[in-house]
Amino acid sequence: MLEPKSLLRLATFALLFSAASYGLSLEQIKSSDVQATMHLEKIVLGSGCFWGAEKRYEALPGVIDAESGYADGKGFKATYRNITAHSRRLDEHNYAEVVQVTYNSNIISVDTLLKNYFESHDPTQKNRQGNDVGTQYRSIVLTTTQQQVTVANALKTKYQAKLTNAGFGVIKTIVKPLAEFFPAEEYHQNYLAKNPNGYCPDHSTGVVFDKTADENIDNSTLFKGKQIVIIDSRSYCPYCEKLKKDVLNDYQGTIALTFRKADQLSGLTIKSATWATPTILFLENGKEVYARQGYVTKEEFYKALGAFKLGDSEAYRVAFSARTDSPFCKQYDIFKNTPDGQFVDKLSGAPLFDTDDRFTSGTGWLSFTNPIGESVTMHEDNSYGMQRIEIRSKSTGIHLGHVFPGEGPEGEDRYCINATVLEFVPRKNS
Repeated sequence: MLEPKSLLRLATFALLFSAASYGLSLEQIKSSDVQATMHLEKIVLGSGCFWGAEKRYEALPGVIDAESGYADGKGFKATYRNITAHSRRLDEHNYAEVVQVTYNSNIISVDTLLKNYFESHDPTQKNRQGNDVGTQYRSIVLTTTQQQVTVANALKTKYQAKLTNAGFGVIKTIVKPLAEFFPAEEYHQNYLAKNPNGYCPDHSTGVVFDKTADENIDNSTLFKGKQIVIIDSRSYCPYCEKLKKDVLNDYQGTIALTFRKADQLSGLTIKSATWATPTILFLENGKEVYARQGYVTKEEFYKALGAFKLGDSEAYRVAFSARTDSPFCKQYDIFKNTPDGQFVDKLSGAPLFDTDDRFTSGTGWLSFTNPIGESVTMHEDNSYGMQRIEIRSKSTGIHLGHVFPGEGPEGEDRYCINATVLEFVPRKNS
C-alpha cells in the first residue's frame, strides 16, 4: 500500500498530465494560473541548516516537495562553498540556507505549515542555530502570497507572547517577499537519505502554539538506579524513526527505556549537548554516565548498554570477548534448578532458551537441546586450535557459548551456554 504522501504526489502528477493532455506546454503547466487551479503554493523557509529541515517538511501531509537551496543574498554566486566561507560569516548580504516548500493548500494550510516552522527551531537566535553560527543560518520566512505575509506576521506575534512567558527573548525571524530561490547542489538534496547514519539537529524551544499532553512531564522515576533516556525530536526525524525500527522497538531489557524531548530533562544532570536527535543517555540516579549522539546500529547500542549494565565484569568479557564462564560458577548453580520459565538475553531481554529443553550434562555449564525459535545465530569458531560452532544472541550479537552436535540426550545437540550472560524469567501461570 502506498503511503499518503506517495498518493498525494501521484494525484499531483495526474493533474499535471491532465493539463498537458489539453495541449499546455511545460511552462504553461508551471504558470501561476495552473498551479492555483491545483492549489499548489510555494513558501521558502530558513531555520538553520537545511538538511534536517528539508526532510521534516517533506514528512508533513500536504507537502508535495521540499528542496534545499539559497535565498535573500546578493553580490556573489549562491553556492554552498561561497555562503559558508569564513569571510562571509557576518556578511549581511550573505544568502540564507533555506528550504523551498511546495504544498497543496487544500490539504495543509499555511497556518499549520508555519506553526511547524516556528516550533521546529529557536527563532530568538540571530544568525545562528545551536553550534551553527553565521548569517547563512538566520531565521527567515520568504513569502509568495499576501496571505502568507499576513499569517506569518500574526503567528510571529502570537509566538512571541508564548516565548516571552517561557523566558525566551525577542524573535529575530525576518518576514519578507521572496525575490529568487537558488536550488542547492545535488549532493545536498535528500541529504539525510544519502547519509543514513547520523542525527537531526533539533534546536526547538519546546514552546508550542497549542497545548500538548506532555507539558507536565514527571521525571521522578529517572532518579532511581540505572535508566536509558532517548532524546527524541518534536518533529519528524528520520534517524529517530530508524533507531526505533532497527533497535529500540524490540528492546525488552530490565533497564527502563524512556523517551524525552530536549526540554523535558528537568532536574537531571546532563553533561552532553542535547540538540542532536536521537541522543542516547545512560543515567544512574538521575546523572549522566555516558551518552551517544545520533543513530547507532544494534551492535553499537548493545555494546554501549553492555558496558553500562555489566561494567568491568566476567559477564561483559563473556558477552563481548567470547570468554567462557568457569565451570560450576555461582550463576550456573543458581540457574541449574530454576522453576519453569525462560532464559533471556541479559541485555535485550529477548527469550533464548526454555527450561523444557534444559538438561544436566555434568559439564558445569547450562545445557539445552534447542534454543527458542530463531533466537540465536551460529558461527564458525576455530580459536584455540579447535573447530567449534559458536552461538550468539540474534538480538544483540553477544557471545552465548557453543553447540556440540550429538552430545545431548538420545543423540540430540547440546547447546553449552554461559550462565553469566543470561537472566531468568519464571513462566506465568495461565
